[in-house]
Amino acid sequence: MRAKRKQVFVSIITFISVFGIFLGVAALIIVLAVMNGFEEDLRSKILGIRSHIEVTADMSPMKNYPDVRREIDRIPGVVASTPFIYTEAMIRSQNGVTGVIIRGMDTESAPRVINLGKIRQGSVGHLDRIPEAVRRKLPAADRELAGILIGREMARNLGIFLHDPITIISPAGGIATPMGMVPRMKKFVVVGIYESGFYEYDSKLAFLSLTSCQDFLEMGDAVSGIDIVVRDIYKADVIARQIQNRLGFPFYAQNWMQMNKNLFSALKLEKRVMFIILSLIVLVAAFNIISALIMIVMEKNKDIAILKSMGATSANIMKIFIYQGLIVGVVGTFFGCIAGLAVALNLQKISLFVERVFNFKILPGDVYYLSELPSKVNYGDVAVIVAGTLVICFLSTIYPSWRASRLDPAEALRYE
Repeated sequence: MRAKRKQVFVSIITFISVFGIFLGVAALIIVLAVMNGFEEDLRSKILGIRSHIEVTADMSPMKNYPDVRREIDRIPGVVASTPFIYTEAMIRSQNGVTGVIIRGMDTESAPRVINLGKIRQGSVGHLDRIPEAVRRKLPAADRELAGILIGREMARNLGIFLHDPITIISPAGGIATPMGMVPRMKKFVVVGIYESGFYEYDSKLAFLSLTSCQDFLEMGDAVSGIDIVVRDIYKADVIARQIQNRLGFPFYAQNWMQMNKNLFSALKLEKRVMFIILSLIVLVAAFNIISALIMIVMEKNKDIAILKSMGATSANIMKIFIYQGLIVGVVGTFFGCIAGLAVALNLQKISLFVERVFNFKILPGDVYYLSELPSKVNYGDVAVIVAGTLVICFLSTIYPSWRASRLDPAEALRYE
């Protein structure tokens, strides 16, 4: 491992090889942990408001939904279900107008299926009936209005506060008047402001109680579909097929993987690309190992010749240089793995420390909606990184070792 005084450069290359492998392994572990953390954080936020499985009735209202729910709840793996109504509309306040998605929800069963995140102001329970103490604070004209729950970003963009009146305008099922068809319009009172941490939901999604939404859209007892939560989210596709087979036509069951296929496919592709790019660091270190071993073989010609003249076989000589290259790989991989795991498991503390020292925010909350860097170590990824690095290091030792084993002792010692 150590070079002679006149060949100090060889030992420097060996050190650079160890450091390159250390850096590559550590970077791979840290980056993949961050990517896994982002994916899990995004999935938890999406599956907080959206269910694991969504059952609809061929784009038409579902009228017999209590019977459908009973059938669904009997299927193994289903934890809970809740009816919902989905429609697109516009919300108008004193400060502006914006397009929104309105979802009617059953306040009794919905909390077991969806998670709205943090309720910043008000209460979800006020959707069914606004408490009398709150009603007395409202203007006389607004005391009989139903409640609506909106996101924090929507409230910020439209300048809406708790208990403010807003108007929902829906083009679905317009009302006939002497002037022609006009969209449905109805006033509601903001009884709660939620924050899911996902910008698209917080700025575009509003909730009504199931009965308020049915009355507004004149749907009677019908709903748009049923949201379902399952015990194992990775078996949602299997359970969705079981639901589809049991209910039959015209019902259609769609799982969360299908509903968010493009988003999670993009995350997986990004993770693979980052893995490939960072693997180049390990490959560069492997080339350093090759160059170092070739130079060592050139330096050790006389020693190899002496060993061969004393009876050492070509296999013995080859093993010496393979072991030497593997020592470099194992040392770099070992310390890189320890450093990578140490940083990945304490990434949040490290990021907070960096923010305090340099007085800046790594992930501003108003831009990324993440207060800290997410990190999740997948030990399967770590095993693949370690095994792959050791294989690359082993392959990089084969050619220099083969060159050393082919050395002719007579040629090496001729001019000594």
